[in-house]
Amino acid sequence: MRIAAYGKVNLALEVGGVRPDGFHDLRGLFQSVDLADRIELVPAEVDELVVDGGAPSEPGANLAWRALEAVRELTGERRPMRMVLEKSIPTQAGLGGGSADAAAVLGALGAGISSERLTAAAAELGSDVPFGLVGGTAAVRGRGETVEPLTFAGGYALAVVVPPVELSTPRVYRRWDELGAPRGPAIPTTALPPSLRDLAPLRNDLYPAAVSVAGELDDWRAELEARWDVPVAMTGSGAGLFGFFPTRQEAAEAAEAAPVGARFAEACEPVARGWERTD
Repeated sequence: MRIAAYGKVNLALEVGGVRPDGFHDLRGLFQSVDLADRIELVPAEVDELVVDGGAPSEPGANLAWRALEAVRELTGERRPMRMVLEKSIPTQAGLGGGSADAAAVLGALGAGISSERLTAAAAELGSDVPFGLVGGTAAVRGRGETVEPLTFAGGYALAVVVPPVELSTPRVYRRWDELGAPRGPAIPTTALPPSLRDLAPLRNDLYPAAVSVAGELDDWRAELEARWDVPVAMTGSGAGLFGFFPTRQEAAEAAEAAPVGARFAEACEPVARGWERTD
């Protein structure tokens, strides 16, 4: 079995107060994009996890493998598996790569499990995993466990650039609390693709906190805005930055024009699902 696990961009992320469970209350507009990790699952003699063609990895620390274990708990099926994971979505970038991998494994192996039990298992694995099960364009609430699919909003491309900055999500949220719950800057409605204008305003409230933790992030955003002549926003808790373009070609040219030193720079487009089988 081969699976594509699609990353996501937070087109909007509004942060509220801390919930009784210790997580912040969120309201967001999430969009799957065609940046994808690839996963192969095959029966084996013993359990084995291989990441990016290297030596076997420790399964317990990997979110995709934890999703496999969650399916085993739900089904009682425990035959040994070999999982080969090829990573293309950059880490610590707000693009949800690990969560996408987990959601893809849950979805592909959990076909006979009720959606309620599968969603509950996804929420246990991580806040972004329930969205990955659904994918496409969706309104997300709670700590991420409530996902409302929306009409697919496409017709644009994104240039995504990840600066040489690595941000810890818990640290960014702590700084957001310390700063007094600031609001992030909104993208002007006129700068949004037509399919997204009815969903405005789009803002990321974690941006001020991320910049407070790593000031160079704002330098990168300002430099990209100057080079691209479009507003640039941050996805998730960072450090991925993105801008909207009418076509993939224009987005690819913008990504190629990113400053030297970026960890990642690539064009992508919205997709209508969070994962799919490719075999």
